[in-house]
Amino acid sequence: MAAAKRLVVGSRGSRLAVIQAEELMGQLRNAVPQLELSLVKIRTQGDRDRKSPLSQIGGRGVFVKELEDALLRGKIDVAVHSLKDMPSQLDPGLQLAAVPVRHDPRDALVSGSGKTLSQLPSGARIGTGSQRRALELQAFRPDLKACPLRGNIDTRVSKVCLGELDGVIVAAAALERMGWRDKVTEYLPIEVFLPAACQGALGVEMRAGDGAAAATVALVNDEVSWQTTAAERAFLRTLGGGCRSAIAAMARVEGDTLHIEGMVAGLLSSKTVRAKLAGSPQTPEELGKKLAQKLLDMGAGKLIEEALLSTNQ
Repeated sequence: MAAAKRLVVGSRGSRLAVIQAEELMGQLRNAVPQLELSLVKIRTQGDRDRKSPLSQIGGRGVFVKELEDALLRGKIDVAVHSLKDMPSQLDPGLQLAAVPVRHDPRDALVSGSGKTLSQLPSGARIGTGSQRRALELQAFRPDLKACPLRGNIDTRVSKVCLGELDGVIVAAAALERMGWRDKVTEYLPIEVFLPAACQGALGVEMRAGDGAAAATVALVNDEVSWQTTAAERAFLRTLGGGCRSAIAAMARVEGDTLHIEGMVAGLLSSKTVRAKLAGSPQTPEELGKKLAQKLLDMGAGKLIEEALLSTNQ
């Protein structure tokens, strides 16, 4: 199949989302110099409502649905997402076409005082919009206060600069893409802060059956990034926890082995189950499913049910 001659790229309109889309477009231009590219910015439900918790307005899909609708209507040819925002099960007619080279998957602390999480005084206020991060923070430093926080990366970091919060925990990749490495006080260790599945990765989504677009987008796919995120997405899909649950997963390839670690935490209890497995990079989805089943055997199902109970309270 010949590569496409022109592609219309869809993205959310936030500064970070546009940077991510431009990152992809630059990679596509390097791969196909003659390719004509244009960018369409689309406002999603998650952008319109920046105050309500994600669990109340629809979870991961709130940042992708309008882009997916634009794909299905033919308004755009490809959509660029933060892969962790994408549902693990896509609607009919759509496909994940590529995962470019993944950026740092870790969480990072931006602290107003320059102190690390270990150094911050008791009672310090740490902003996060993630149930996972809040629970991991509580487990690490129960004397710190996790404060609910929504908004773009600019808004969240500004809360620290203005002194409204002592610190925020955000994705290291977001700070990296914004050119804000100098704002990172501390990269949080995965032993304590296991990241969200697919954190740091971009997902390129397109209409199923669009062969020319698929042939073009495939040129920017990174095999290792595809394998690790495929394992993590299969892990999520098998657990079926959705955004309301505190679920984390991170995979890595070392030599000819794919390693994956996963965690599920209860929102109403202090219980956590965590495990890891290793297998072949050639069958990442199988490994992700096996790890999910292992956690379900350890009681993860009950912890996921807690998330539904907490949402209804």
